[in-house]
Amino acid sequence: MRGNQKKIRRNFGKTKAFTLVEIMISVAIIGIAAAGLIACFTGSFFVMRMARENQRATQVLMERAEALRVFTWTQMTNGSLSSSFTDYFDPSYTNYGGYEGVTYHGTITTNSPPFSTSYNNNLLQINLSVTWTTGTITRSRSISTLVSFNGMQNYVY
Repeated sequence: MRGNQKKIRRNFGKTKAFTLVEIMISVAIIGIAAAGLIACFTGSFFVMRMARENQRATQVLMERAEALRVFTWTQMTNGSLSSSFTDYFDPSYTNYGGYEGVTYHGTITTNSPPFSTSYNNNLLQINLSVTWTTGTITRSRSISTLVSFNGMQNYVY
């Protein structure tokens, strides 16, 4: 037994530790991996933010397009439609003086339809568009719809 114990003690005292170079290389590898992971998180958060802003822009456009249903033909043709509007990413915070998020600047234009028919005088093309800024990138979305003289607005009381 005593011979085995001496052998273990001798080997234990002679084991080598990691050198400073090996430690520095392993720390560099861990640092690069951590930086890559943080970059992935940052990129994914930016992509999620852009997707949310796109979704809200679509929602703003659809709200305005749906609101056109209650306008009468006279209101649409005599210039009663507002040509610009502003909306926010989170409009509920505007009441509390907090941060509203991204500001959407919208425009509404009316044109004659892009095609020729016998009833062109009874049709109107309405173009809605919004622009906003994500970081330093200016982004935009638009939608077009047709409104007819004998359309939905005649059924509103």
